[in-house]
Amino acid sequence: MDILLEFLRASAFGNMSLGNLIMLTVGCFFIFLAIKKDYEPLLLVPIGFGILIGNIPLKEGMEVGIYEAGSVLSILYQGVTQGYYPPLIFLGIGAMTDFSAMLSNPRLILLGAAAQAGIFITLIGALLLGFDIHRAGAIAIIGGADGPTAIFIASKLAPQLLGAIAISAYSYMALVPVLQPPVIRLLTTRKERLIRMKPSKPVSKRMRIMFPIFGLLITTFIAPGALSLLGMLFFGNLLKECGVTERLAKTARTAFIDIVTILLGVTVGASTDASRFLTPDSIKIFFLGAASFIIATASGVLFAKIMNLFCKEKINPIIGAAGVSAVPIAAQVCQMIGAREDRHNYLIMHAMAPNVAGVIGSAVAAGVFLATF
Repeated sequence: MDILLEFLRASAFGNMSLGNLIMLTVGCFFIFLAIKKDYEPLLLVPIGFGILIGNIPLKEGMEVGIYEAGSVLSILYQGVTQGYYPPLIFLGIGAMTDFSAMLSNPRLILLGAAAQAGIFITLIGALLLGFDIHRAGAIAIIGGADGPTAIFIASKLAPQLLGAIAISAYSYMALVPVLQPPVIRLLTTRKERLIRMKPSKPVSKRMRIMFPIFGLLITTFIAPGALSLLGMLFFGNLLKECGVTERLAKTARTAFIDIVTILLGVTVGASTDASRFLTPDSIKIFFLGAASFIIATASGVLFAKIMNLFCKEKINPIIGAAGVSAVPIAAQVCQMIGAREDRHNYLIMHAMAPNVAGVIGSAVAAGVFLATF
């Protein structure tokens, strides 16, 4: 009987709590959204399964859990806590991103910048809710809808909130097709949604090669704190555009980024142990994340409408919503909404311009916060 009782005490049944049950349900819900609704499955399946792993109750001292030194999960999680994974993700993003749409119509960069208003408004909101300046700065980056950047800045400014910030950022990235369309339709008229934009002008190979070099120099001189993120982003893009490193570029945008995404998703999910995750601060972070994402979307759309007051060549304000950093899903949502009004209106390439500008903008904002706070 003593052996049986010890076995029960060491098993998950003997350590289960209501919080664990709640988080196990959340993990299953994430997996359901990924498989049934096709909401960012490459993110939600690893994160959802990681939540299941992280909320199997364990007896302390077994050196299995993610917060126990020496465990396999703990070693893998160092890529999150030490900020290894986000720059590697940016390398893959750079290798798969085409900046031609942005370079052919530079004024659309302003839409990516306008959408970053969500970051700074969230900073104010976090301060009003009682977070100190370091935690508020880490939470605010959720407004950029950029999961790797949010993880990177949280690991530096507020490691104790890392799990909540990461889950919030990736959750809202996955819910872009749900959250953005109502905001876009609310702020635009049908006439505006029917605006057709001229096709993008071709961009020379020389300009595409020069862009990552000068882009790195300009952005990191402004925000040197973003060097590891932007450095890898522009390096990956140079591998893609220079024409002599296609094998490296292909590796970076396929197998390499897939491996890092798996490790990042599973370990972030596994970090959501109920005892550490289900706190009042986590609830505040999720509320701020939703608000910041809506504000960022609205800011991009409204700024496009303002630009139309002064521009002879009109901008379809739908693409302002792509200023958030969720690449390429935000641009795909803009295309979907535009096609519902006019199936021959192709907005996706125009939307990619503020979309990739938003990636750079959120990384610059993170660098500024890191240097300032």
